[in-house]
Amino acid sequence: MTIEERLHQLESIEAIKQLKARYLSACDRKQTDIMRDCFVETEAHIDYGNVGQFNHRDGLIDVFNELGNHEYIIDMHHGQNPQIQIIDSNTATGNWQLYFQQINKKENTLTQLGGFYDDIYTYTQEGWRIKSTRFTVTSQLTTALPAKGTD
Repeated sequence: MTIEERLHQLESIEAIKQLKARYLSACDRKQTDIMRDCFVETEAHIDYGNVGQFNHRDGLIDVFNELGNHEYIIDMHHGQNPQIQIIDSNTATGNWQLYFQQINKKENTLTQLGGFYDDIYTYTQEGWRIKSTRFTVTSQLTTALPAKGTD
């Protein structure tokens, strides 16, 4: 591999890491336009298990608005241990671990979730975008928080 090819590969890996970080941060900040822009504009495969399966990014945004885009929901997505492989100049794959925590102030619950993403990325005119993603849950715990005003 030439130095130019190696540099392009490293730049692509970093751009994909930034893409995933932007997506996870947008979920936490409830920035649906940024979330949407992390996916391809055309047909995408999004499989989030019990949350739903979608063939377009707008389906994911609709469910997010219904379930999580509320003032009383505090989400914290922590993506880690990325394993990104550049297949060619337009395609890459990635595996990520996720630690997720959600505080629901309305239901007074805390949910902790662990799992992993299996992603396929494609290079577009706008840069790298998620073409396919599947999230697999490996652990989940939901517990009631102490009532307000108690120790």
